[in-house]
Amino acid sequence: MQDILIWLYPWTKAFHIMSVIAWMAGIFYLPRLYVYHVEMAGKTDGLGPVFDTMEMKLLRMIMNPSMVATWVFGLMLVFTPGIVDWSAVWPWTKAAGVLGMTWFHHWLALRRKDFAAGRNTLTGRRYRMMNEVPTLLMAVIVISVVVRF
Repeated sequence: MQDILIWLYPWTKAFHIMSVIAWMAGIFYLPRLYVYHVEMAGKTDGLGPVFDTMEMKLLRMIMNPSMVATWVFGLMLVFTPGIVDWSAVWPWTKAAGVLGMTWFHHWLALRRKDFAAGRNTLTGRRYRMMNEVPTLLMAVIVISVVVRF
């Protein structure tokens, strides 16, 4: 099995990067949709269902599959011999960042359910503030992998 992972390493790394880009695009965009949903849907008749559809499709068709792919390819990289030095700090900080990003993804999914059920209580300002969370997590992840401290 390890020989296969070594042979697949460049492909695994490429697909991991592509899935991370797709996931991050959704992670950055969905909170912005929530801001517009809160601030504009109440002012324009019929706009709420449009936002509901956009949010649901972004989450289900782009974010969920890309998150799963990111995890699958990431775990393949982790199990490829010689890639991760577990005595270093960086794999642990990256893992913490990825777990944080996964938590944020699920938090966004719960907010979408709130919108769909008409139970959203958060303001546009709160969604703007939460939109900074993935930026901070991304910085931790990228610095961890590139600097490898």
